[in-house]
Amino acid sequence: MNKYNINLRVYYEDTDAGGIVYHANYLKFMERARTEWVRSLGVNQHNLLEQSLGFVVIDMNIRFQHSAKLDDMLSVSCEVITIKRASLVFEQSILHEGKVLVRATVKVACVNTSTNKPIAIPSTILKEMRSGH
Repeated sequence: MNKYNINLRVYYEDTDAGGIVYHANYLKFMERARTEWVRSLGVNQHNLLEQSLGFVVIDMNIRFQHSAKLDDMLSVSCEVITIKRASLVFEQSILHEGKVLVRATVKVACVNTSTNKPIAIPSTILKEMRSGH
């Protein structure tokens, strides 16, 4: 499947007192990449929410290898490696100047936001996801 990338600048608000990215913010950066990937497929998340559909992280394995710092320009990628009826598995990485800072495997499930129960990914969205736009 195709890899999707976004570029993000590290701002002061992303860092601790020493100018190093606070560890929880890497998760936010990866979330942004997955969200932009869904947007690139033509999926409007407002429409999904109106239909009580959402995607939630249900499992994550993350390895922090190096730190990002204030003003760094990061490349954040996501690549779908598994698509099932109601879930996706992503491989994600965050790089700075070609150096891998963080790697993660993220499992996301489609849920009914009213009941918080798993639900099948709508076929139209599943088709777009599998086409690898």
